[in-house]
Amino acid sequence: MPHPSTWLKPLPRGLYCEPGDFYIDPTHVVDRAVITHAHSDHARPGHKSVLATAETLALMRARLGPKRAGGAQQALAYGETITINGVRLWLQPAGHVLGSAQVAMEYRGTRAVVSGDYKRTPDPTCAPFEPIACDVFVTEATFGLPVFLHPPPEAEIGRLLDSVVLFPNRTHVVGCYSLGKGQRLIALLRRAGWDSPIWLHPALAAMCAVYEAHGVALGDLRPVAEARDLAGAIVLAPPGSVVARVEKPVIVAASGWMRIRARVRSSGAELPLIISDHADWNELNRTIDDTGAPEVWVTHGWEAPLIHAAGLRGVKGRALRLVGYGDEDAPDLEARR
Repeated sequence: MPHPSTWLKPLPRGLYCEPGDFYIDPTHVVDRAVITHAHSDHARPGHKSVLATAETLALMRARLGPKRAGGAQQALAYGETITINGVRLWLQPAGHVLGSAQVAMEYRGTRAVVSGDYKRTPDPTCAPFEPIACDVFVTEATFGLPVFLHPPPEAEIGRLLDSVVLFPNRTHVVGCYSLGKGQRLIALLRRAGWDSPIWLHPALAAMCAVYEAHGVALGDLRPVAEARDLAGAIVLAPPGSVVARVEKPVIVAASGWMRIRARVRSSGAELPLIISDHADWNELNRTIDDTGAPEVWVTHGWEAPLIHAAGLRGVKGRALRLVGYGDEDAPDLEARR
C-alpha cells in the first residue's frame, strides 16, 4: 500500500492529489479544485472546475459572483462518495462555518484526511466536526500554542450583553468577519435572549442571506444604513470598518486573537471577546488523537509546537509550510469593494 506522501503532495499552488489530478484549497487558479470552505484564503476565484458542499458553493457565488466562483461547479453532500481516477473521495463536516468540510481520500488502501479549518465547540449555524479515522491527518494550527485556550462563547456573549446594559445610550459595534463569525454571533445572541433587531453592515447582510436560505434562522436583521437611532443597539461590521452616524460607539472585537494583549491594542477594542471559529490548543491535540492517525501534517499556523506535542504522544509530524492562507479575522476585503 503506497504511503499518502506518494500521492498527496504539497506544491506551490497547494496540496495536490496526484492520481486524482485535483488540488485542495489551491492558492492559484487550477483546472480542478476541491474547496473545504468559502473563506477567501481557501476559496479563490477562477478555477475551471470546483467541487464543494452546496452551501460552500452558494457562499462562493455570493462572495465572488457566479462566474468567478468557478466554471463547472459540483456539489457534494456530506458523506456522499465519488471516485476520481481511482481516488475515493467524500466530505465530512468540519464545524468551522456553514458548509465547511474535511476532505477524505482513499487510494490503494490508504486514507488521508484534509481538515481545512475547523473547530470542536458546538455552533448552531453549521454541522459539527466529525473525526475520521485515517493514516494521515492534515490539520491547521492557527491557534497551535498552549496559551490559546478559548473560553465558553456563551460567557463572552454574556460580557457583551452586560456592557449593553451598562451603557444603554451607546452603540456597540462588533467587529467580526462577514462569513461565519458574524452569523455565529447572531445565533449566540439569540440563544442568550437578545430578540431586538441586530443591525448589519452590507458585507454581513449578503452572507446572512445565504445562511437563512440554507435553513439557519437568524431573527430580525436590518441594514445599518436604515437606522435612525442606534442608542442601545448592537451593530455587526467587518473589523476596522467605520459605521456612519454612530457617535462614541463601544468598539467590540470578536476573535480568538483577543487572547493576546498586543492584538487587543491593535484592534482598538474597548471590549475584546475571545470567540473563535478555530480549534484551540486542547481541541487541536484532541482532534489528532480522535482520528487515530499515526502521522499528522500541519498546513499553516503554529506548526512546530503542535508537531512537538503530537510527537510526545507517538504521532509523527510534518510541517507542510504551505503559504497563502491567512487570518479571516483580518480586515474584510469584501467590505472594501
